[in-house]
Amino acid sequence: ADTKPPAMSLLRAVRCAQLAHKPSFLGGAACRLTAAPCLQLHTAVDIRRTEAKAPTSLAGLGESLHKRHAGVSVLGCAIAMVAVGGCAQGIGQLFAALVVGMARNPSMKEDLFTYTLIGMGFLEFLAIVVILIAGLLLYSE
Repeated sequence: ADTKPPAMSLLRAVRCAQLAHKPSFLGGAACRLTAAPCLQLHTAVDIRRTEAKAPTSLAGLGESLHKRHAGVSVLGCAIAMVAVGGCAQGIGQLFAALVVGMARNPSMKEDLFTYTLIGMGFLEFLAIVVILIAGLLLYSE
């Protein structure tokens, strides 16, 4: 229990209010913090109104971002796009192996280039599939 006289508590509250409204960085932050809508008191009527407006269906693509939880889908898309970097690395290794193979055996140049183009086709197909899956993840709910 607080044993200080009520006048002392009132003086302390006035002093805190004066500190909160000073033009310093900390005072401005404290003023914004206490003025935040989440810290304001809500009456029982306001709470009943927000409960009555609760959505009954899932938010679709036309809804605003805070209803769609879009951050999670963007994060999943970004993680899936890492595989495109793996495809680019694979293409680099494929052509590095082509150069090494042609240096070791120049007579196999045409066959090695054919095999390189087949490998390049597989890697491009993989990159396209990854981009399609990333797009699917981006627009998923």
